[in-house]
Amino acid sequence: MDHAEVVRRNKAYSLADWVPQNQWNPLSMSKAEGVYFWDSDGKRYLDWSSQLFNVNIGHSHPHVIQAVQDQVARAAYASPDIATEPRAQLGEMLADLTPGNLRKTFFTLGGSDAVEAALKMARMATGRQKIVARYRAYHGATFGAMSVGGDPRRLANEPGVPWVIRVHDPYAYRSPLYRGRSEDEGDRALVDQIEETIQFEGPGSVAAILLEGYSGTSGVIQGGEQFWRGMQSICDRYDILLIVDEVLSGFGRTGEWFGINHYPYVEPDFMVLAKGLTSGYVPLGAVVVSAQVAAHFDNETLSTGLTLGAHAVGCAAAIANIEVYQKENLVDQASKLGVTLRKGLMDLAEEHRSVGDVRGVGLLQVVELVKDRRTREPLSPFNAPLSEPMQRVSASLRESGMNTVVRWNWIFSAPPLIINEEQIREGLEIMDRALSVADKVVAD
Repeated sequence: MDHAEVVRRNKAYSLADWVPQNQWNPLSMSKAEGVYFWDSDGKRYLDWSSQLFNVNIGHSHPHVIQAVQDQVARAAYASPDIATEPRAQLGEMLADLTPGNLRKTFFTLGGSDAVEAALKMARMATGRQKIVARYRAYHGATFGAMSVGGDPRRLANEPGVPWVIRVHDPYAYRSPLYRGRSEDEGDRALVDQIEETIQFEGPGSVAAILLEGYSGTSGVIQGGEQFWRGMQSICDRYDILLIVDEVLSGFGRTGEWFGINHYPYVEPDFMVLAKGLTSGYVPLGAVVVSAQVAAHFDNETLSTGLTLGAHAVGCAAAIANIEVYQKENLVDQASKLGVTLRKGLMDLAEEHRSVGDVRGVGLLQVVELVKDRRTREPLSPFNAPLSEPMQRVSASLRESGMNTVVRWNWIFSAPPLIINEEQIREGLEIMDRALSVADKVVAD
């Protein structure tokens, strides 16, 4: 089938997420390799967002393909109440890789249900009900995960679960709390505000605080040392568990194994994993819990489960992925090439007046576009369809052979960790052309 026929049949017989069906105008994919994929007409695209921030090791890596094939041939499925070698090996690997006192893993199918499991376990382990989470955060699309994420993708299904308490974000570029303050001063004021909110809610009713290890699709809005020390202090003071969502930021994306590793004084009680765990080759999610949380369930029932949990093929794919990260030194490479990417994006910011802010670390970066640098008016408004200028920017990227996430007034840069400097330059050149389109509507 050519591209048009592939798209026609997809639209005729399947439903797309997060979009009115008549507005769905997808790319197609016939093959993929490394940092590129090709549509059904043979056009090549640079995968500048690793699909949905998950194909960290790149497309079609032979080591992972072989591991999947071998496991399917050996035993494609085992009930989650059966012990398997891949499950044991992967659990031990994650205990070694994850920071602090994280020890045991509960395996799911993806990020959303892993977040659901973490919420349930935190509430069961503490006997408390409430979860504190940020407004500008996304934790998945299942009902509880969508409710706890403050991102507006939750709105169509509200009211959600009743025990979520949302707090504001360390958005130094836009938050009124940061006006007239340095980022450190703003972070400290925000921590004070969050603690006050918890006091109003009753600390004894709060089971956990849920935070992304490094902010993702809600804008790469990341507090600094003052924010993270403050969050840890609140958890310690009120005996509140800390759930760190590493679904997007885990497995080298930020130039560390996990985003929270940038803050070594933070001690998660839960770490939620997916995406880069298997690089999307096979569905798998995971919740890694501390020894203390795990001990609670030694004599108490862990009241959750999935038919396809701890899937042997998914575990085999994850083991092979981790081996690729280690053998090819991809985490260090992401750190080094993140410096190259950031310099290139800052150079673009110097050249293009439509760039208001550049944020991120490693191979997780975002460019925020504005109509006016002085007023910071966004080129496309929050929680609304793309403005006409932003639609032209997005179209320019696609026409130039780039696939990436464009959301509101943000352009994300999150290529596979195997990318090289020449390919980064290719991506920056495509962005350069697109930003020239944006500049035409920007105030002098």
